[in-house]
This record gives sequence, structure tokens and C-alpha cells, in this order.
Amino acid sequence: MKKLLLPVLVYLMLYNWAFGQVFDIYVCDGGNFNNPPWQILKFDEKGKNPQVFINQELSWPQDIVFLEDQNRVIISNLNTGRITRYLPNSGSYVDDFASGIAGATRMKIGEDDLLYVLQWGGSGTVLRYQQDGTFVDEFTETGVNTSIGIDWDSDGNLYVSSYADNLIRKFGPDGSDMGNFIDTNLEGPTNIWFDENGDLYVNNWNGTTVKRFNSDGEFIEEFITGLSNPEGIAFYPNGDILIGNGGTSAVKRFDSEGNFIEDIIESGSGNLLLPNAVVLRAQKPQSTTEIQRVDNILQTNLGTTFYLNAEYVGQIESVEIYDNAGQLVIQRVLGDDLVWNAQRAAIGMYIIKAQTKKGEVYSQKIIVQE
Repeated sequence: MKKLLLPVLVYLMLYNWAFGQVFDIYVCDGGNFNNPPWQILKFDEKGKNPQVFINQELSWPQDIVFLEDQNRVIISNLNTGRITRYLPNSGSYVDDFASGIAGATRMKIGEDDLLYVLQWGGSGTVLRYQQDGTFVDEFTETGVNTSIGIDWDSDGNLYVSSYADNLIRKFGPDGSDMGNFIDTNLEGPTNIWFDENGDLYVNNWNGTTVKRFNSDGEFIEEFITGLSNPEGIAFYPNGDILIGNGGTSAVKRFDSEGNFIEDIIESGSGNLLLPNAVVLRAQKPQSTTEIQRVDNILQTNLGTTFYLNAEYVGQIESVEIYDNAGQLVIQRVLGDDLVWNAQRAAIGMYIIKAQTKKGEVYSQKIIVQE
């Protein structure tokens, strides 16, 4: 088997070099706003083959951030004020990244490698966290009501949109309040972003457009028209833009000039209702450690109760168990050395797929037998 790894890896690297990175598309589905169903969906690079990535511990989810160095993905929840934390490959719930937030909405990592979090209610100040979930501070003293869009300009100034007040607030690199940057010609602003020329773009939920402003906050143009409840943005390396279109339960793709290309995720695909966050995540070619086969993860490969070998206790973070047909039977975060109590499982062969805290993935074949 190991002899086959090198040609496969070379092929994957050559493919990515020749054709560019391949991305999975993740969509946060806000469902019926403050009422379920809520889910995080995963699509392939063509917007097809939807699957439910996360549907646990969600309550009006708002945003998705992959913390690759932490081997985690986090979801902000408006209803409960929690940011929930999951494994990035299986989507299994781990714990709470943070709680006590007054309606957690948009999240973004700054140049200081801290996570900036917006609050829909309460004081409306911008919060900062280390990527392990440690609270740092309230970055701004001045709050922004119903804040739901965030970005920085090239000088490090922070901008936050207010959905209800129809404005964009500006803060200095130190969090000092610099007043309203834009307070006219907006219609329920959600996501905002800057281009390399310093122009600011604004999704208008209550309108049908993405509006473009210059670096002084002066209106330039309707950059994209014909939208319906736009929220959620993502960018391809070539400049193409993905925008969630809540009114049609779809995700639209535009080129860097704002020209419509396609509905990359068609209306209602995967039972999508309200796309309020869109994230692209590059697929990573599997390494030899990621697909290494290990035959001694468990103390035994035969029986009804399966424990980790002593050398792996404390190293394995999560497991997935597949039946002989390749169907996922169980996925769980591992809290102790008991991997699986299979006394009620059907007799037969299974595959244990175990992920370490370093992100390595091992597998072992076992037989459930009385």
C-alpha cells in the first residue's frame, strides 16, 4: 500500500499546480431566523452533493470560521450568545468556544491573529478572543447596534455595519471611535468588504444590491443588482465572488467586475433556506500520515468492547466508525480510552477511523463478535 502513496500524492500535487486549488463550499443556513431548522451545509467545488456538516448545538447560526491551527471550526449563534466549537473534518461538537455574548453574529480573524466577534444586542461592542477561546477584551468602547458586517482598510481601521441603523461605523487601529463612515444610502447593511483600491462594498439585505463606496465613504455605484436579501460572502483566488441570496435560498457567483456567472448552489439545494454565511475551504491533499494505516490503535480487533492501546490514550481526539458497506455508523469526540461499546451492534466487520490531536488520521479493521 505504501508503494502506491507516492504516485497518488504526486498526481494530487500536479493536479493542484496545473488547475488551481479545489475548494469545498460551506454554507451557514439560518433556517427560519430565530426558529429551526438550522444547519451548516457542505457542498463540493461545483456546488453539488450537499451534505449536512453540522446540525448539533446550533441556535440561529450566523457565521463559520475554520481555525486550522487549532484543528477546529467555530460557529456563532445569535439566539444563545454562544460560539460553538467542532472538529473541522467530521463536524462533531466538541465544546463552547465562548459564551455570554449578546447575540454573536459575524466573526473574523484580524492581522493580530485574534478573533473579532460582533454582537447583535447588548452594548454592541466588538469583542476579541485568542484562537483557543481565551477572552482578550472589548476592543471598542463604543458599540454598534445590530452589528453584522466587519472588515479593515489598508491602514488597519476597523469598520462595522449596523443593520437596523443603516450605517457603517469606523474605528481606529486601537479601537478608538472615529464616528459614522456611511450613514446614508444603505438598506439593512450586512456583510462589508474592501477591495485593493480601498473601495468599500456593502450587501444590503433590505435592498436588492451590493453598493460600492470610495475610501471617503462617497457613493460610487450599484455594483451588483437583482439580489434578494444578500448576506454571506466568499472570494475565490481569481476574484470571483460568492453571495448568499436569502430570497431565493441560493448562492450566486459573480466575477470580480460584478457580472453574474451562475447560481453555484441552486435554490433549496440540501434543503437550504437562508444562506447567511458562505465559506470556501481549500481541500488538502492527503499526506502519508493522514492516510497511514495502524494495526494497533485498539487493544483488540475482535469482540464487542473496544479500548485504545495505552500508547494512544490522550492522543486520539475523535473517531468515526464505518460498517462493511462504507456507511458511517458512529462519530464521536473521544473523552477517555473507551472507543466503542458494540454490544448492540450487528455482528460483522467495521473500520475505525481515528484522528489524533495533531490532525493525523489512522484506521484499523475490527470484527464485532460475541
